[in-house]
Amino acid sequence: MAGRNVETESMQGEPRRSVARTRPRVRSIALPTEHGGWGLTLEPIILGLLVAATATAWEISAAAVGVFLARRPVKLVTTDLVRRRWYPRTTVALLFSALYGAVALAGIAGALVTADGPFWIPVVAALPLALVALRADARTESRGLVPELSGAIAMGAAAPAIALGSGWELGPALGLWLVLAARDLASIVLVRGQIRRLHGRAAGTKTISAVHVGSVVVVGIGAALGVVPWLGVAAIGLVGVVAVISMSTPVAPARVIGWTQMGLGLAVVLLTAAGVHLGI
Repeated sequence: MAGRNVETESMQGEPRRSVARTRPRVRSIALPTEHGGWGLTLEPIILGLLVAATATAWEISAAAVGVFLARRPVKLVTTDLVRRRWYPRTTVALLFSALYGAVALAGIAGALVTADGPFWIPVVAALPLALVALRADARTESRGLVPELSGAIAMGAAAPAIALGSGWELGPALGLWLVLAARDLASIVLVRGQIRRLHGRAAGTKTISAVHVGSVVVVGIGAALGVVPWLGVAAIGLVGVVAVISMSTPVAPARVIGWTQMGLGLAVVLLTAAGVHLGI
């Protein structure tokens, strides 16, 4: 079939020589294929820049974008290595992995020079989560709940890293990560439930409700301890309101679900940033 990419052929078990003759589609290798990943990556970056727009913030943001972009080609390389195969797309993916990795390393190197605090603390804390996601990528198991959450929460480390590198204290910096992690957990569980509804299966409404209530409670505890702005709690409450509306109305198409979540993520970021600046 014209236009079939290398990855599809290898997944379907086509003969190796036919894969080797197929020209790699560079765009599908170099750029993420799932739009939701952009939102989960940009949200912590935007939040960090809104609360601490320093030189270090921009450097860490560049590093985070490099890491995000590297995930797709790294996934392709590791998947092919696990299968003990090497296709034309593997070489291209390796080159893009090196390119994006260089961007990430350059950003980290710059932050090491300009940072006013230990930005590396959340980065180190996020490494185990990142490894869980990468392992799932290599085994083509990234659609599972644990790998999906691990990858999203790991990327959220960009916000506290930016804050710490810009001179924040550890508690409030980690509070930003707590808000983002709560948003990730609640939204991912909701979206998975909505997708199940699209396929005519039970959504798991009780589980979704429990996760959203728990997210608000945990973030509320953070606010009571003074490490999360109360508007951050309101933001997670907004995520819960959207969940209630979504689960009580006919399920929307997947595209609408995706765009709704991107808009909701931006709202969480803006409310949290406003809470930081207004002190509420």
